[in-house]
Amino acid sequence: MKKTALITLTIMSLNVMAQNVMSPDLLLKLGRVSSLGISKDGKNIIYKVDIPSAEENKSTSKWYSLPINGGNATEVASTKELLNDKNVSPDGKYIVYNEEIKMDKVHGKDFYPELEKSNVQIYNGLDYRHWDKWNEGKFNHVFYKENKEGAAGIDILKGENYDSPQKPFGGDEDYIWSPDSKSILYVCKKKAGTAYAISTNTDIYEYNLETKQTINRTEGNLGYDTNPRFSPTGNLSWLQMKRDGYEADKNDIIVSFKGMNINLTAHWDGTVESFLWSQDGKKVYFQAPIDGTIQLFEVDFPGLTKKSPQVVQLTNGDFDISGLIGLSGDTILVTRTDMNHAAEIFSYNLKKKTWLQLSNVNTETYKSLALSKTEKRYVTTTDGKKMLVWVVFPPNFDATKKYPTLLYCQGGPQSPLTQFYSFRWNFQLMAANGYIVVAPNRRGMHGHGVEWNEQISKDWGGQVMDDYLSAIDDVAKEKYVDKSRLGCVGASYGGYSAFYLAGIHNNRFKTFIAHDGVFNTQSMFGTTEEVFFNYWDFGGAYWEKDNAIAQKAYTKFNPINFVSKWNAPILIIQGGNDFRVPIGQAQEAFQAAQMLGIKSRFLYFPEENHWVLKPQNALVWHREFYKWLKETL
Repeated sequence: MKKTALITLTIMSLNVMAQNVMSPDLLLKLGRVSSLGISKDGKNIIYKVDIPSAEENKSTSKWYSLPINGGNATEVASTKELLNDKNVSPDGKYIVYNEEIKMDKVHGKDFYPELEKSNVQIYNGLDYRHWDKWNEGKFNHVFYKENKEGAAGIDILKGENYDSPQKPFGGDEDYIWSPDSKSILYVCKKKAGTAYAISTNTDIYEYNLETKQTINRTEGNLGYDTNPRFSPTGNLSWLQMKRDGYEADKNDIIVSFKGMNINLTAHWDGTVESFLWSQDGKKVYFQAPIDGTIQLFEVDFPGLTKKSPQVVQLTNGDFDISGLIGLSGDTILVTRTDMNHAAEIFSYNLKKKTWLQLSNVNTETYKSLALSKTEKRYVTTTDGKKMLVWVVFPPNFDATKKYPTLLYCQGGPQSPLTQFYSFRWNFQLMAANGYIVVAPNRRGMHGHGVEWNEQISKDWGGQVMDDYLSAIDDVAKEKYVDKSRLGCVGASYGGYSAFYLAGIHNNRFKTFIAHDGVFNTQSMFGTTEEVFFNYWDFGGAYWEKDNAIAQKAYTKFNPINFVSKWNAPILIIQGGNDFRVPIGQAQEAFQAAQMLGIKSRFLYFPEENHWVLKPQNALVWHREFYKWLKETL
């Protein structure tokens, strides 16, 4: 009898544990996994886990070594001796690195040394600020030196006011050694000031250590050239976008072979995120969006034969391959996510087509949670196309009940909406709070062909808005959706979408949330830092009165022109250091809402950029997000 009671109590305890759901505090405590690479001996994966601390308002990091064939992870104090240093030349004689150096005069005291307390900044061109930093006349430069203590460094961009690594996000992936150790290749956009702000024309340059001369390896291409790397057989390869000013252009894999640049993915209707070579140099493996997920592909390298490279999709499932780590025999090592799980390290056997989860940083946490169900749904759009819509259901979903439902509007605007795991726009957390999430792969999403992706440019308020409404209207037909409790939320272009839909929704939505959203396309053009983006997506400048495409962006597709029809509460969130969508956008929107007498709230993060990165600010964001929904939905 005691044994039976114990078993019953155990079962009850397990059931209680299974009813736990994701919360903001728990989300913040999850370990964030990032791979550093394969160990020198080829037997282990070295990775880092970052864990935010709300108490200390910062993240702490730990490093681990994990057997490639499976096993327990071992914490390590240092990774230096475990990993090959890509910055050491293949012959071991030199090391390449980067430093930021002062090049241009910007501050008042630069021009007038006697006025050392002056804090004025003086600019003669654009690029005076980028992402979340003001330009202080400093530039990233690539250096190299002998690989010995005390050696002096040589600046290979000496005298040039250009950045390599690229700002704001470039790192040492922007430069590599040639296999013979005779040259350094680096990524750089050799433009300055206003020319820099209106162009995406980065190139790959090669600096010769003997001659001290630099050549442009990608001079004929006008768009982005990035991610240089050599194949095992010594062929330079990289990622390339063709058109200047278009940051979301099709990304192709290019290989330089016997004086020819071969595009391996030219005839494939997709865009590449990252790639790595097979160990024999005969294939390239890459990750790319496809049908609402990110999967693994391979393409053969045919050399100069007339045979067209063949692209083959290797994996399939409701998950994202969020990063490529490397190859070990017949397995490829990756990081993987889905809407219920943060990134962990997996291996995929290329011959057996089988998966093995290697890291288990958050496995125990997820075991105690009731998880959300995610469902693919295909909706017919107003122009007769089939659109993928992700629908995320609350844990322990009951189809006989009615649930408040959120339309999630993705940012970008050209970005994939896949099985990602965000620590802010977290679908698992939204569902855990009792909301159904409707996340449409509207126009502008990678993974549905190049044409679908490009249809959003110059048409921000057009077909894409119909796509949003088609998605929410289709799901709202279900008996389990409470049509009287629909909300609309999003950030960046998703924030623009919320502002725009607030004026045209015809009483569909009861509440809106817009984070760092574009509210006024005209003032956005006048204050954003990467002007190329607005030129491309808006079709021109607001003063081009004879440019019908551009004028549509500043009139018909400008949310300010529909504010008089706003009739639902709106929460407006903004980062003070967001220079991509500057603070004026949120101020204009909040002021309009207040003057119209609409229930509204302004959530301002003075030190955050386009994202929310500090742990305590992240918690406030989540608490205010769900507080607002509770108040208004």
